Amino acid sequence: MNRRIMIALAAAFVLPACSSIGGGEYGYSDYAPVNVRRVSVGNGDMSVVPPRPWNRRRNVLFDDVRSVEVWTLNGPLLDGITFISGLPSGHFMVRQSHRADQQVAKFRADMPPPEIAAMLESLYRVRGGAVDFHTLSIQPREFLGANGFQFDYEHLDDDELWRKGRAVGAVINGKLYLIMFDAARSHYYDAALPDFEAIVASARLRA
Repeated sequence: MNRRIMIALAAAFVLPACSSIGGGEYGYSDYAPVNVRRVSVGNGDMSVVPPRPWNRRRNVLFDDVRSVEVWTLNGPLLDGITFISGLPSGHFMVRQSHRADQQVAKFRADMPPPEIAAMLESLYRVRGGAVDFHTLSIQPREFLGANGFQFDYEHLDDDELWRKGRAVGAVINGKLYLIMFDAARSHYYDAALPDFEAIVASARLRA
């Protein structure tokens, strides 16, 4: 099992019905259901409504970065949604040693969409175990009432599984708001993509 992917993407969730829950590194107490209602994510600056129940990790694995939260539908390596709610300029998505040879880029408020996409790619390559990464498209897209972007990509990880992803985000008042979906390319991406799109459409900023 690729532990680097689970740590970097914080996708270490297990569906309550899965037989593996309660065993190994994670147990029942690590997970909580997200029901079909409006719920705040990350630091509370953004809220969404899932179209069906998902699962959230109680303790975010992005090294306690408060603006990041992650959900899964089917399990740790099959699918996951990451929420970034108001990451300030000059901050990292993950905590890391400044002495590390490879670094995930720091977010800056003046980053154009291609640079934000490059920052996300560095997350997969440096912390997620990606051995091959392809950008499929970067295009404008409205998000949270602002001029945002959509970034589509796919990657082959060192567990020899191809995954596909989509990130929709915007920089608002100098902070990054983003919802990122990543799943096994065969079946799981297409199966959960409608959920992701419904969640993106439901996203609201805290008044």
